[in-house]
Amino acid sequence: MWRPDFEFLSARPARLLGYHRRLSVISHHYRGTKENPGLVLGLDRGGSCIGLVYEIAAADWDVVHAKVRAREMLGDVYDEVAKRFAILETDERVEALTYVVRRQSAQYAPQMTRDELLAFIYRGQGTMGSCKDYVANTITHLRRFGIHDRGLEELAPFVLDSGGNSKG
Repeated sequence: MWRPDFEFLSARPARLLGYHRRLSVISHHYRGTKENPGLVLGLDRGGSCIGLVYEIAAADWDVVHAKVRAREMLGDVYDEVAKRFAILETDERVEALTYVVRRQSAQYAPQMTRDELLAFIYRGQGTMGSCKDYVANTITHLRRFGIHDRGLEELAPFVLDSGGNSKG
C-alpha cells in the first residue's frame, strides 16, 4: 500500500468485508530468509480491512498486473481474487483484484502472541530490508492515510520511536 511501485490514476480508501490485515505470511525472501524468517502482511479471513483501491489506466493494466503478480505470487501463499470494495468517501462499490492468504500454505503463520510476533519482526532481514522497518513503515503510512489498524498499533511501541520513526 505504501510502496505500490506502479503508475496509477487514483488511490482511494476502501473497505473490504470478510478479511482483515495481519502479519500472517512467513517471509523467506523480501523480509527474511529461510534461516531467519520475517513476517509480512496478508489478508486473512474474517473481519474487515480498510486499505487503498488503485485505479489503473486500461492501457497500463497488463504491465501493472504482471508486475504486481510477479511481486506477490512468490510461492503458494496468496490467491489472486477479485473482491468487492466499498469506497469510503462515496460508498460506491467497486471490484478490484487483491491477494488473500492461503491458510494451506507452509508460509501461512497462525495467530501468535505479541512476543512471538516481535521475535520474527526483530530478526527478519531480506532482500527488501528488515521486517522491523517494514512493520514500522506500514504503521506510519497507515496513520498518514488516516487508517487505524488495531493489531499493528499494538506493535507500534516496539517498532517506532516517540517521533513515529522506525526504532533502529
